[in-house]
Amino acid sequence: MVKLVAVYSKPENPSAFEKHYFETHLPIAKKMPGLVKCEIERVTGSPMPGAETPYLAAHMYFSDMGALQAAMKSEEGKAAARDLLGFAGKYVRMFFTEVVNA
Repeated sequence: MVKLVAVYSKPENPSAFEKHYFETHLPIAKKMPGLVKCEIERVTGSPMPGAETPYLAAHMYFSDMGALQAAMKSEEGKAAARDLLGFAGKYVRMFFTEVVNA
């Protein structure tokens, strides 16, 4: 299992950001083919004093890297990327991760 992880810094207008994110962006992103599961988390704090705390994190699960890459190349993936860059490009950092069971 692999994930596409998006970590967002706090936007200038959190209510407008969340409205667009949950009402427009997320419905587009959830149409990506091969998506197994999607989790969105609101960051509530950090145990590390002085650490920059992200605002929101999204974890999109795929069966393997091939499925994730195919999803990103799909029309739905391209639409999600266009939308993301349009409203959150300056707030987001993205990563590929592999789920490792401990």
